[in-house]
Amino acid sequence: MEQKCRIALLGECMIELRGQMFGAMQQYFGGDTLNTAVYLARLGRDSGIDVAFATELGTDAYSDAMIAAWDKERIDTSLVLREAGRMPGLYTIQVDESGERTFYYWRDSSAAKHYFDGASSPLEERIDALDALYYSGISLAVLSPAGRERLLSCADRLRARGGRVIFDNNYRARLWPGGHAEARLWYQRAFAACDMALITLDDHQSLLEIADADAAIDHAYSLAAAEVVVKRGGEPTLIRVAGEPPLAVPTFKVSRVVDTTGAGDSFAGGYLAARLQGLPPEASAKCGNRLAAIVIQHAGAIIPAEAMQVFVFV
Repeated sequence: MEQKCRIALLGECMIELRGQMFGAMQQYFGGDTLNTAVYLARLGRDSGIDVAFATELGTDAYSDAMIAAWDKERIDTSLVLREAGRMPGLYTIQVDESGERTFYYWRDSSAAKHYFDGASSPLEERIDALDALYYSGISLAVLSPAGRERLLSCADRLRARGGRVIFDNNYRARLWPGGHAEARLWYQRAFAACDMALITLDDHQSLLEIADADAAIDHAYSLAAAEVVVKRGGEPTLIRVAGEPPLAVPTFKVSRVVDTTGAGDSFAGGYLAARLQGLPPEASAKCGNRLAAIVIQHAGAIIPAEAMQVFVFV
């Protein structure tokens, strides 16, 4: 099989606890870019898309289990740093009757925050072997300012030789001690250094501190990225490709929403799996929306692989 693309996704993966508060809870793991990596690996594995995940973990049993699970998904873990004495972060999920979720985090000592603390990192050492790099606003937020600079330098190096950088805006205000103003400075730099911007509209409005959705869409369309994809929940996905009129791609309606966790992450995995195979933006958005519709009918951010057997690209 011809390899079409080698892509690395960078971010944080945490231990997940899901279930009854102060009762029985099921252990799993998740994180925005890791969720996307799993879906991209599942959909792209037979099409020459080689997926790697870059993060830092400990040498504990939970970290071992994460690595084993990613290996099973055929995700390349050679970009993962392991540091004794450090641990993954932790979060819990509470889901209401409509499938909407509430998260509680314990991530202050998360190992992923330290990925760029050393003299070099696996991502920096192998950036010239990659065709694409994907990271999110959460990836930026959990790093130190020096780590963010090194991540953006990786993006610049990759783009300088013709590689593609994809930035997903996932914005969590509580991760930015300096508030919206601090976050906007880093987001401006990330937007300026990417070829594709994936925008969750609610997050973009929060980042910009504007209530008007149309104004937020106009701002997204004005970004320098050649390709901008605006995710709007159940509303049609919007796409602006440089030099072409904007597109609106309908989402897929489902009879019952079980859990919206991972909807945007799975959309990104489906969209990228199609785009990296050469499908046009409209068809790729259909793929992303179709996968997200499947995911929200199951519990958890990462659904069982067998639940995706009905997925088709066209």
